Amino acid sequence: MVNKKEIRWKQRFFNFEKAFNLLARTLNIKSPSEAEKGGVVQFYEVCFELSWKIMKDYLESEGYIVKSPKQAIKLAFQTELISDGETWLSALEDRNLTAHTYDEATTDAIINKIRNSYFGLIEGLFNKLKVINEQ
Repeated sequence: MVNKKEIRWKQRFFNFEKAFNLLARTLNIKSPSEAEKGGVVQFYEVCFELSWKIMKDYLESEGYIVKSPKQAIKLAFQTELISDGETWLSALEDRNLTAHTYDEATTDAIINKIRNSYFGLIEGLFNKLKVINEQ
């Protein structure tokens, strides 16, 4: 029998997949305009929020108690749902920074991290959850 917490993470996965695909498309834009850069950051913020929340939902369906994004990341790493826990924690810090930063240099630096590191983390989580969801 499927429990309510398992249903919850599977429902959230649907939204996560949409956000992931939007982020992937915006990252493929060559020489993005300022508005397109804002789109990359916005889609990253949404994708990251859904990432930690889906980690939380999945872990809770497995019997864990999760109270914060940092705890979700640490438990997801310990249970091998994600790899590279330290980079996930850096992504969390940068996600918090994007909500309060409006200068172009910081935005460009974060977009580079998204392209070169954070997108790969999110993609790894997406692929792992997709396999679990299809079982």
